[in-house]
Amino acid sequence: MLSRTADHLYWMSRYTERAENLARMLDVNYQMSLLPQSVQTIERGWAALLEISELTSAFTAQQSTITPDAVMRFMVSDTSNPSSIMRCLQGARENARAVRGSITTELWETINTTWLEAQRFMREGILKRAPAEFFEWVKFRSHLIRGVHLGTMMRGEAYDFIQLGTFLERADNTARLLDVKFLAASEVHDDDTDPVDEFYYWTAILRSVSAFENYRKVYRDVITPERIAELMVFSPGMPRSLVNCLHEVVDTLSRVRNSQSSNTQSAALRLLSELRDLNIEEIFEKGLHEYLTEFLSRINAVGSGISQDFLLPLQVDPETQMP
Repeated sequence: MLSRTADHLYWMSRYTERAENLARMLDVNYQMSLLPQSVQTIERGWAALLEISELTSAFTAQQSTITPDAVMRFMVSDTSNPSSIMRCLQGARENARAVRGSITTELWETINTTWLEAQRFMREGILKRAPAEFFEWVKFRSHLIRGVHLGTMMRGEAYDFIQLGTFLERADNTARLLDVKFLAASEVHDDDTDPVDEFYYWTAILRSVSAFENYRKVYRDVITPERIAELMVFSPGMPRSLVNCLHEVVDTLSRVRNSQSSNTQSAALRLLSELRDLNIEEIFEKGLHEYLTEFLSRINAVGSGISQDFLLPLQVDPETQMP
């Protein structure tokens, strides 16, 4: 497969996954902002959302005050923000258009229709009228795109690079979400925190990654921060856990490997192996924030390796070429 084709497929799926994750995080923040709480607490929640995506400086360059409406506009429809939902959906569509011959007609039509309908929603002012409805729609369209991909694409390199982009993006977003939400909890929650508020806070995090019912099936008990972290880091059956995402990345890299990808493969496998050897007590003893910061650095290094090994033209040693 040509490197430029692999690049388009990879980023098509990353943009789709990123749009879904943004919608999930915005939705949970919006729902939490409707609960009785201080203005400072609401502002901290939206500031944390910007921190997740490393967009605080870009936002503050435009806005002097963090408000729910301002953050939602910036994260959803602001074209100056390359990570906004609309820019991600546009990016997915443009990358899909560039490789229409490598994907099925059904997949192209699903991605293209998503972009066209998203533009219509923006013109109709859905962010003011029903933001939660829009966030649910983005999640649904991402599920639909992924379902069409799984149900219609031939199992080959095109399929694999779409999978690779999806799970690398998902691992990154899961780690960011856990890091920021646990940091925020450590700053505002103490022994005097209302148990009801505590319950809603942690429940919202589970719902943001569609893990509430899964948590109940696994633990059948009270919701605790330690168990949430354990589920989202170690559970191999949890679709958005770090272990599951890394497992998919490692398996896919083994299928698409080339003559220069061994270091990237080894880095991904080493990260997965180390994660499997840990338990949640060891991570909390070290510090969840410290561990997730290191994890993000290493998963981003894997992403850089993938770009170098597969998405750029293959570097051939002139001495090994035939005369």
